[in-house]
Amino acid sequence: MQPADVIKQLAREVGFDDCRIAAAAEAKHAGAFREWIADGCHGDMAWLERTPERRCDPREVLDGCRSVVCLALNYYPGPNPADGYRIAKYAWNDDYHDLIVKMLKRMDEGMAALGGTQRYYVDTGPVLERDHASEAGLGWNGKSTVQIHPKIGTWFFLAELLTTLDLPADPVFGDHCGKCTRCIDACPTKAITAPHRVDARRCISYLTIEHKGPIPEEFREAIGDRLYGCDECLDVCPWNRFAKLSQETSFHAREAVFALKPRDFLALTDDGFRALFSKSPIKRIKRPRFLRNTCVVLGNTGTAEDLPALEAAAADPDPLIAEHARWAVRKISERVDP
Repeated sequence: MQPADVIKQLAREVGFDDCRIAAAAEAKHAGAFREWIADGCHGDMAWLERTPERRCDPREVLDGCRSVVCLALNYYPGPNPADGYRIAKYAWNDDYHDLIVKMLKRMDEGMAALGGTQRYYVDTGPVLERDHASEAGLGWNGKSTVQIHPKIGTWFFLAELLTTLDLPADPVFGDHCGKCTRCIDACPTKAITAPHRVDARRCISYLTIEHKGPIPEEFREAIGDRLYGCDECLDVCPWNRFAKLSQETSFHAREAVFALKPRDFLALTDDGFRALFSKSPIKRIKRPRFLRNTCVVLGNTGTAEDLPALEAAAADPDPLIAEHARWAVRKISERVDP
């Protein structure tokens, strides 16, 4: 077997759903990325503007890099099990980073046996991974900037190994979005400002996860019932008709979380929050931001039954929680007693 065949077989054995290879080169959209940063579209995500030359070219990250091994892992967990709110599907249970890093370590060991030196990432390093995935034929980048796979749809994680092994590149699959604009049309905050360009400052995923301060009032109603992240542009993609349930059970819904109603989350202490979301990606945003999001959801969807919990949250010593709770009380009161 050739080294590339050995690597792809290893990827299947480790548990990845697809493995393709691209030649190490400057990312195709490096120029567009630099322009996006210059326009401030990355918001508070300051790490994206550090060392752009490394982020745009894997050869700047790994000395002697010749190839990029691109991997896909299906995480589709099925329909939403929650009552009254939505959480982005990738965050329904355990943090995918922990699982995939273990898989990448096994890939690294196998590739080292072939004589390669590797650096591996799962959206944790300076790599424009979707560009390399597209160049490897691992689907294509949709108009929402979400990567689309012809057999998995939008529900998959990307990971990659930069390697010194000189491997033959796989053919490019090509863009198959055609004239479809469902993702652009569906975005609640119009964050997809043009095909293949998202202004993170308007994106619900950014606002509910990465953004640390108050959510601008102009976007709060558009957030609707989205408690953490947003899958709208993924949900509407017609390529998801090929999506299949992930075989990885650690991605399926965590019952202890989804048994709760939005107002139940407001009673969480710091210890309770950490226990409920142990090993979950949601734990990373910490209690104040999560309860901030909860208050916004209740402001949009809550009833008079939610007012006692919100009024208690309005007295929370954390000003981020208190301000959003007061906003939610006001919005519900306007609906209950206009």
